[in-house]
Amino acid sequence: MAYVAAHNIFSPLGTTSAAVFAAVAAGRSAVAEHAGIFPGDGPVWASRMPEGWMQALPELNGTFSPFELLLIASIRGATAQTALALEAERTIFVFATTKGNIGLLDENPEVSAALVAKLSLAASARAVARYFGNANTPVVVSNACTSGVAALLVAQRLLASGQYDTAVVAGADTVSRFVLSGFQAFQALSTGRCRPFSADRDGINLGEAAATIVLTAQPPAAAVATVRLASGAISNDANHISGPSRTGAELARAIGQALAAAGLTAAEVDFISAHGTATPYNDAMEASAFALSGVQTKPVHSVKGALGHTLGAAGLVESVLSVLALTEGCLLPTVGYSQPMQPTPLQIATAARPAALRVGLKTASGFGGCNGALVFARV
Repeated sequence: MAYVAAHNIFSPLGTTSAAVFAAVAAGRSAVAEHAGIFPGDGPVWASRMPEGWMQALPELNGTFSPFELLLIASIRGATAQTALALEAERTIFVFATTKGNIGLLDENPEVSAALVAKLSLAASARAVARYFGNANTPVVVSNACTSGVAALLVAQRLLASGQYDTAVVAGADTVSRFVLSGFQAFQALSTGRCRPFSADRDGINLGEAAATIVLTAQPPAAAVATVRLASGAISNDANHISGPSRTGAELARAIGQALAAAGLTAAEVDFISAHGTATPYNDAMEASAFALSGVQTKPVHSVKGALGHTLGAAGLVESVLSVLALTEGCLLPTVGYSQPMQPTPLQIATAARPAALRVGLKTASGFGGCNGALVFARV
């Protein structure tokens, strides 16, 4: 068990958790058509940070990469809410990302030893942790699109072990030519704004963002409404390098294990923050998993239509929104949803509405067959 002491989302929809939550609740989307993100490319629907966003950190420009600046901006936004000593020996930094500084290849086509060093996820993690004065060796979790969820679970376990009192969990990814070309090769990009869990869904929108959750071993003293990360679990399909399980049994196993570890039943879940990428295979797999684990009738939302797929940051972005859904008592809508999918329709939330919420389930899946499930509960 761990407690949420602070959080932040730094994204195209806003640079505070509250601003992003309000935008998603209002049905707004940062996903738009971008013509020629990279030279020679055609138009792409994506959610991108606005021009000049790095000017918010002028003293750090030239010292850190855009990926690292996203992490720093989000950690600043989260920890400004607290009196926690980030340099403390019993504070650990845990970072989540899929590709880190891979965007540097867009600006440096000639691969050098210096560039290779900058592409190291561990190097970025150390640089960001040192910026905040923390001398501990940070932990990096890079497990495809479950990275954010897995990082939170790793942090919870580090706190439970008694090694640390506080964990700063931050994740980020940017839209790069490397990532874009990969999804283009898979023919997995939507031709418009994505439509999670809809019968006519046709693929993802990429997005860039950062998010941070500060977890503590003890309840934060100043909290008005305390939310705990009650438990979590991960599993693997062992099915295909990119295609998810066809049955959903493996994600269902992670959901069942997470609920059991929290001492909860499927009936006690109040809502599901799904991965919901809007690809045909992912959404069908998740729907099957929800049915197998007994939560099929619960309200489900995906925020990919609002923020795009932010890769390693997604699990953290969506966990912050889940925490706010619990504290604000508000179900979030699925931006872009159009019509029920078959053969396993879900109870998709289509508009924000007040609700008495105590338990939220967050799921994630990614390439390599990885799955994750977290249970958040209001204390």
